[in-house]
Amino acid sequence: MKTASHTAEPMPAFQSRQLEFAAHIRNPDLNPAPADVEDRRMAIYRELFFNNMENFISSGFPVLRTLYSDTRWHRMIRDFFATHRCASPLFMEISQEFLTYLQDERQPDPEDPPFLIELAHYEWVELALAIATQEPGWTSIDPKGDLLEGSPVLSTLAWLLNYQYPVHRISAQFIPKAPGAQPTYLMVYRDCRDQVGFMEMNPVTARLVTLIEHNSDKTGRQLLEQIAQEMQHPNPEAVIQGGKQTLMQLRGADIVLGTHR
Repeated sequence: MKTASHTAEPMPAFQSRQLEFAAHIRNPDLNPAPADVEDRRMAIYRELFFNNMENFISSGFPVLRTLYSDTRWHRMIRDFFATHRCASPLFMEISQEFLTYLQDERQPDPEDPPFLIELAHYEWVELALAIATQEPGWTSIDPKGDLLEGSPVLSTLAWLLNYQYPVHRISAQFIPKAPGAQPTYLMVYRDCRDQVGFMEMNPVTARLVTLIEHNSDKTGRQLLEQIAQEMQHPNPEAVIQGGKQTLMQLRGADIVLGTHR
């Protein structure tokens, strides 16, 4: 019994030309330009597309940019432009695409700083949070609730980050060679005025925030009692009163929104 054979239909000429054009724009060193297009005209497209991509990434990762020479930076952007396939067509998500490229696709360079991925993530977070669409469920929140006797609510626009390197301090003048002695805890948040803020946290405050996020049925007092027990603190009430002040500061920054109704 014979089976029907299926042959792929030839690609329309205009699609073939589009692919040829795009391949040259992405990587002109490996892909020749369409033969019937003047190079002067192709140069306009080559420079326009690459420069737009480079400018956007540089503005999204300003500290990272200062750590690379022009040659090394442009080589990295060219590799991203030539090899990465974006999952999103949205211009505002290029930074996410570049972070994905750094994390999953790029071959490490011996001259890369050891904190490359952490710094890139930290710089990406600011834009990601600025355009995040989550909205608090205010109908189930009491903004003036008692933060000790009620169950605190963490804002969905408050992200606790944990890094090995002090990424918030890195600059061309401060380039750490090794991780810090302790993890760096950073709270990045968007307040009710839609302003993005950053707050460095000590391990105890970071633990409190984590407990709030994962224990919506517990009161602030119960969470602080748990922390005091974990610390084996000789005076749990001191931990509770200090924690109360911390909770109030977090509410003032719109990191904690109130209590569950």
